[in-house]
Amino acid sequence: MKRNIVIAAVTAAALIGGGTVTALATTGDDDPGTTRQSAVRASGGDDADDRAGDDADDRDDSRDDDGGDDRDDAARASSAKVTAAEAVAAALREAPGTAVSAELDDEDGDDDGDRERAVWEVDVLAGDGTRHSVRVDPGTGKVLGSETDDEDDTDEVRAALKGSSVDAVEAAKAAAARGTVTSVELDEDGHYGDGRAAWEVETLSSGKGEQDWRVGLKSGEVTTDRSHHSGSDHSDDSDDSGSDDD
Repeated sequence: MKRNIVIAAVTAAALIGGGTVTALATTGDDDPGTTRQSAVRASGGDDADDRAGDDADDRDDSRDDDGGDDRDDAARASSAKVTAAEAVAAALREAPGTAVSAELDDEDGDDDGDRERAVWEVDVLAGDGTRHSVRVDPGTGKVLGSETDDEDDTDEVRAALKGSSVDAVEAAKAAAARGTVTSVELDEDGHYGDGRAAWEVETLSSGKGEQDWRVGLKSGEVTTDRSHHSGSDHSDDSDDSGSDDD
């Protein structure tokens, strides 16, 4: 009788706690020396539900990470009526100087609850060394605003552009034949690709997705940026041996 009482008590505790409990039960009323182990298992329903929910969340996050950025880029590019070259030209009218980058990105909504909207962000280096970040509406070409940025690479940018004949507008136009240009940026360090300073341009096209290119500062030659496409085959594109920009 005592054995049954012990097992019943342990079973109830296991069911309440949602775990697995091992109990020692005597074989008789008067024989404390003989014992056996009785494993009582509970279903653990709450823990199982939590684990299943976490796994589902992880799968959803993985799907979002894999395709979310590409879909966002495609949506921005398809909705933009103003090209990268046109956005740069508009920014230069607002803040005269040398454009060093332009990117089609999202601008946060305001405090009234407006949703994010696409915007061209153009960085311009003025003659006095001041950097301006100019926002341009990709639908109308209207300048939405301008801010002054503090950057410490002014000397490097000017050194890279010295003697160049291809600016951001011309680089964007040169790469436009490969797809919709979503960004153009000066790589003044020459860290990627052939080791020389160049314009880095990203394009988006149907069937090929996002692609990265380098445009020579002197020649305007468009070549595949192998630093972003290692192992990919672009044999139908321009020669990857490097431009003649020394």
